[in-house]
Amino acid sequence: MRGLRKGRYVARIADGPADIAAAQDLRGLTFRGGDAAGVDADTFDNLCHHVLVEEVKTGALVCCFRLLPLRTGADIGQSYSAQYYELSALSDFEGPMVEMGRFCIHPDYKDPDILRVAWGAMTKFVDDEGVEMLFGCSSFKGTEAEAYMDAFALLKEKHLAPKRFLPRVKAPNVFRFAQKLRLRKPDAKRALLGMPPLLRTYLLMGGWVSDHAVVDRDLNTLHVFTGLEIGAIPPARKRLLRATAG
Repeated sequence: MRGLRKGRYVARIADGPADIAAAQDLRGLTFRGGDAAGVDADTFDNLCHHVLVEEVKTGALVCCFRLLPLRTGADIGQSYSAQYYELSALSDFEGPMVEMGRFCIHPDYKDPDILRVAWGAMTKFVDDEGVEMLFGCSSFKGTEAEAYMDAFALLKEKHLAPKRFLPRVKAPNVFRFAQKLRLRKPDAKRALLGMPPLLRTYLLMGGWVSDHAVVDRDLNTLHVFTGLEIGAIPPARKRLLRATAG
């Protein structure tokens, strides 16, 4: 993927150890509060492409994420997500897949164009590589589900994975929101306010989620497995994404 510039921002693939270290620093700031003892790095970093979104004027790194391509669903067990979710239901998926992980935006930057440029870069990667499914973990900040009950109720009501793809429980500490909130009707406004921007974008494109959230105390998040079949994205949404990626 060549560099993608839109307005004030440019997205590019990391070029060498210094770029990857910068992404790990931003992840540490975002997920671990910048504590020097909490550098965010793991063994998956060596297997992934890392995408950086920078402010053109200052060169500041404002967003990053990593991409792990898989040939087919038969390789799903090699993904980061497979540590937390039982994903055998996806093992028969025949097309190329890519896992997006560690998505974060610098806490000092609130410009919605950052997310648009990030998705433009993702769209270009997906098109260039012929990817047929995008997946990953979408994270809510903190580990207390009570703050996100309406968001989880909305996920339960409208956005659960098709049964043929539904991840099963693997992690020891989970919140089974589809079961616990089966009678709760969500307040749509509160639900959307509580929904992470990355997850909202997945859902707008026709994405779906697991029926439970994993409590990840290491990263201080609750996360849901999120999947998106590229062929199921509404045509109007595809046109918008490709216009950004062009």
